[in-house]
Amino acid sequence: MVPYLLACRRDLPRLRPMSSELAVPDDAGAAEEAPRRYPQLRFIMPPGATEIVLVRHGESMPVDPARPFPLLDGRGDPELAPGGRAQAVLIAERLAKSEVHAIYVTPLRRTAETAEPLASRLGLVPVVEAGLVEVHLGEWGDGSYRQKVSERDPLAIEMISKERWDVIPGAESNEEVRARVEDAIERIAARHRDQRVVAFAHGGSIGAVLARAAGSRPFAFVGSDNGAISRLVVDRDRWLIRSFNDRSHLD
Repeated sequence: MVPYLLACRRDLPRLRPMSSELAVPDDAGAAEEAPRRYPQLRFIMPPGATEIVLVRHGESMPVDPARPFPLLDGRGDPELAPGGRAQAVLIAERLAKSEVHAIYVTPLRRTAETAEPLASRLGLVPVVEAGLVEVHLGEWGDGSYRQKVSERDPLAIEMISKERWDVIPGAESNEEVRARVEDAIERIAARHRDQRVVAFAHGGSIGAVLARAAGSRPFAFVGSDNGAISRLVVDRDRWLIRSFNDRSHLD
């Protein structure tokens, strides 16, 4: 923590007294200085760090058990629902006000569709980062996951209680998910030191990123809202969570 405090202290101005009670009396002598005052420190990005704005994609189409989702590398690949497209516009209105140096998406189209309004406003071409793709849900990847959880299937209950994806037949393990999202975040940070990027990803992959940053339980950050924003600062091997599940632009 010391380097961050020192970084903050270097940028703080010298403060003057704000009331007559703190002022130096006229007869105190010209050589006597007013006492220094120390305001609360505010966060300042460390030199060489990267801010990664993690955005969960907008709401996707509902599951029809009679018509499973199309698959891409074994993962469900539905398009955005009308409500998700509206969320994408609100996300763009929020984030276009900040300086953004790059936009990342995953191979699944719901992230590209969510990123499109922001990319159009900023004139940026999104870069595909496969390491941030959604958790591979094995036999439940075609949309069955939603149905199983909604109907409280015994395996779904076991998955939630154990906080392990690989309770689902054929699904990725927690360790596999964590390894690939770590690699993805490190690649992005290495390319964009002293910059801000926006990464459109998924509830499972964002949850894995933030769990790694916090050193928390595996599912502590799983389930952010569609269109919600979380902010991460990556300072080489130190990851700092600045916010989670901010949806104020959607309310």
